[in-house]
Amino acid sequence: MVSYKVNIYTGDLAHFSTFHDFRITLVGTDGESNPTKLTTWIPSFKLNVECTTPLGDLLAIIVQKEHHLLFPNGSWFVAKVVVESPMGDIYQFPIYRWITDCKDHYFQEGSGWFTLSTLQRKNTLTLLAELKLIEWIEHKMKWTNIEDIRRLHCCHRTKISEYVYQNWKEDSFFGYQFLNGVNPMMIQRCVTLPENFQVTDEMVFKDGKQSLTDEMKKGNIFLCDYKMLDGVKANIIDGKQQYLAAPLVLLHKTDDKLMPIAIQLKQIPAEDNPVFFPTDSEWDWLLAKTFVKNADFNMHELSSHLLRTHLLAEVFTVALLRQIPMMHPLYKLLMPHTRYTLMINCLARQLLISDNGIFTKFASSGGEGMFTILRKALSSMTYRSLCLPDDISDRGLEDVPNFFYRDDGLKLWDIIHSFVKGILQYYYQSNQMVQEDQALQKWIGDIYSYGFLSEKNTGIPKRFDTVGELVKFVTMVIFTCSAQHSAVNAGQYDFIGWMPNCPATLERPPPSKKGEATEKTLLDTLPSSDITVQSMAAVWLLSKESTDSEFLGNYPEQRFIEDVPLKNIKVFKEQLKELSLQIKARNKALELAYTYLDPEVVENSVSV
Repeated sequence: MVSYKVNIYTGDLAHFSTFHDFRITLVGTDGESNPTKLTTWIPSFKLNVECTTPLGDLLAIIVQKEHHLLFPNGSWFVAKVVVESPMGDIYQFPIYRWITDCKDHYFQEGSGWFTLSTLQRKNTLTLLAELKLIEWIEHKMKWTNIEDIRRLHCCHRTKISEYVYQNWKEDSFFGYQFLNGVNPMMIQRCVTLPENFQVTDEMVFKDGKQSLTDEMKKGNIFLCDYKMLDGVKANIIDGKQQYLAAPLVLLHKTDDKLMPIAIQLKQIPAEDNPVFFPTDSEWDWLLAKTFVKNADFNMHELSSHLLRTHLLAEVFTVALLRQIPMMHPLYKLLMPHTRYTLMINCLARQLLISDNGIFTKFASSGGEGMFTILRKALSSMTYRSLCLPDDISDRGLEDVPNFFYRDDGLKLWDIIHSFVKGILQYYYQSNQMVQEDQALQKWIGDIYSYGFLSEKNTGIPKRFDTVGELVKFVTMVIFTCSAQHSAVNAGQYDFIGWMPNCPATLERPPPSKKGEATEKTLLDTLPSSDITVQSMAAVWLLSKESTDSEFLGNYPEQRFIEDVPLKNIKVFKEQLKELSLQIKARNKALELAYTYLDPEVVENSVSV
């Protein structure tokens, strides 16, 4: 037998203890202990956890409050747990939260070793085993028919990924995904056709009853332009050249649906760069849409997801830790929205975009192209594009029907804005107080200088002069770290798990002629089976909810102590709960539910 010495600290808070018994379990690399019972009567106490063999490095603890008949709602405040192993190693578990229910609560070791190590150990084989895809990894074969891909997909499906499989060829679903898929950031209303997109009325309205000019005036024409991908060097995977197009897509709003009416796969018009239409052959049109979806995958992962949520959240977090004291109201307000962000971004650098990272090895823009896209995306990013109401207005999307990302997102933005306003106006009762807060000005100065490279054209403020400016910016920060990340992250396996709907890479160049594509052409263009499997494992991991998620509105550490901010938090939670009910009610009537901005599933921070 070996013994682990456990010290539990509940701090000096009033009513820190209850009449409940609790159980604690130690989790290590080599196993876990049996649950050990403890009673909470003093602010700090010790106990021994006995194990038959050493547990290895400790990763986490599991704490559970037992049900008490007389005091079923009793709470227990835990500050931290310190464990000494039989070998004398010390492991610290900072908690600082109330435990109010009888569920298992998982707390990671304070150094971050748990998440870092377990995600590193959760290597490709582990992920593939969980997805029941392990037998596919050794087969580096080209697909010979769609049903072979279907057999792979059947190993792990979600309700939405099954819907995607059933509808991925449909033009209406292709258009739907620009609004409510994982990348609702590309589409904009088209008021004038780009000069390099030479589409005429006769090409898209063959019955002669409509014209592009009239439909643009009515606000019925929309454009997705992937010009940022033009000139990007495509990857080489296993010695084989990959391909990445820079398409333009024209869509027409009809019968409350967005339908694609023209696709050009390269930016410069040329004889070997035909414009594709729904009236072309089945395989010509499907192949053109496939190149669009591959372009969208790469723009989504690098710009919409990595840059505009993960890396921005890191900028906000580092500036907060550098410049804002712990007792400052901004620190208290934003710290829950920084949870695990630095750690998960370190992992992304190691496991996704490093020389041997998953994205580098399996995406068509991996390698040099990846950094080209990031540089272009950063140079084009503006403050208005990060503020949802401004972004929707600038893209002309206010009246598009069935745009649930917009509908739910704007409601969430308003709720967050009201909450932030209530908190900050309590502490900053005049513009002068904002102007004279040196810590606050240094925080935004860091963000302007290091996050946006002091570029004035981004519109990012380099100082705050009014309370209103501060409220809007902090609203954007919280929205980006929570709601926006959920919108572009949580549905990845749903929409990308069925590979033909959103391939990570393509193995043949864009078609230069019409009338030559067949099913075999499409299958030869799609990535081989091993790349498909690796991509499925990656997006499944990225969209998988953590076991210790903290959702929007939860402030478990209770940093605020004044009545006004505490009341604001209570109202914030109530408004989020009401919105969640509204979204659930709306979704019941939808063929395909949009859940990614339901506050119940929106995490506080970029933590996965």
